[in-house]
Amino acid sequence: MFRAPTDGPVQADPHGAGQYASQRWSPGLYRVPVDVLGIDVNASLVRRWAGWLAPTCQPFFLTVTEVVGLGLKPDRPTRDLPAELRDTYEVWNLADGLEVVWLDEQEFHAQPSDVRAWLVRAQVRHGRGAVPAISDWSDILDAQVLHEQADGHRFVWWPTLVEPHLDAVLTRVVSDGQLPCRRTSVPEEIWRAAAALLPRARELSGTFASGSRGGSFAGDDAAFCFAAVMAAAGVQGANEVPFEGWLAAHCLVGGSEDLPGTVLVWRNADGNLHHAAVTLGGGWALHKPGQEWLTPRQVLGVRDLNRLAPPGATLHRYSLRNEPVPS
Repeated sequence: MFRAPTDGPVQADPHGAGQYASQRWSPGLYRVPVDVLGIDVNASLVRRWAGWLAPTCQPFFLTVTEVVGLGLKPDRPTRDLPAELRDTYEVWNLADGLEVVWLDEQEFHAQPSDVRAWLVRAQVRHGRGAVPAISDWSDILDAQVLHEQADGHRFVWWPTLVEPHLDAVLTRVVSDGQLPCRRTSVPEEIWRAAAALLPRARELSGTFASGSRGGSFAGDDAAFCFAAVMAAAGVQGANEVPFEGWLAAHCLVGGSEDLPGTVLVWRNADGNLHHAAVTLGGGWALHKPGQEWLTPRQVLGVRDLNRLAPPGATLHRYSLRNEPVPS
């Protein structure tokens, strides 16, 4: 897979992630960039990531029966989930109709140990994200603290876990399932040749969006795969431009993966869009694996990119026309 989820419908995010993000991160905590997947990530973005991975208050998704059995109170149904937390908790995996109980760290730990264990196991059963296995993190985090948090097998992120190990935790979380960015391996002549068709490709490569697709932090950023392709080609406000319409207006069917400006589009069995990337030439391509805050705009070899395609997806090639792209 390129990175779950595929770039799908946007959920409303009127408030942004700041309402639920941790406010504990000191401005002086990070003064130098952190290397993640071969990309330098600046201090302000690292602090935002920390709040999105481990907010001070997080949602627990439960059936009505589970809520009653645990003696918990669900939140009001109109409470909005910011786009960044939508992606942290992978809510696209959840069944419709689940109740949501919001707890902060103190409220969570105030629950009896059997309730905490049930809560965490229920998140795994329902498919919520950010419920890692203790065995994957005991080399960085205090294993005893993790074992005592819930059922002894899984845990949920809180600021007190992330804060002392900020660089190690975030680097591992963001790198999970991703190949490193290869932008520094692209020869200078390849970048120069690609610039006519892809004026922003070099600027975007090896960067992270400022937030998730549909979130208030993302703004006009190239926050998902289709927008990243169009932005590389010089389209302004690419997040809001319909990709199929742009493809029909500015590309021709067919293309070569060795030349710059070939748009690679993966479609499912019904012909619907699944993913897109654009070639730089010389066997290199630029793509963004998904819509989430933790996926980079990265350069990979086209062969590596093809190997990431999910079963059943069909690759289609389109060539950018050599013409000015309207803003």
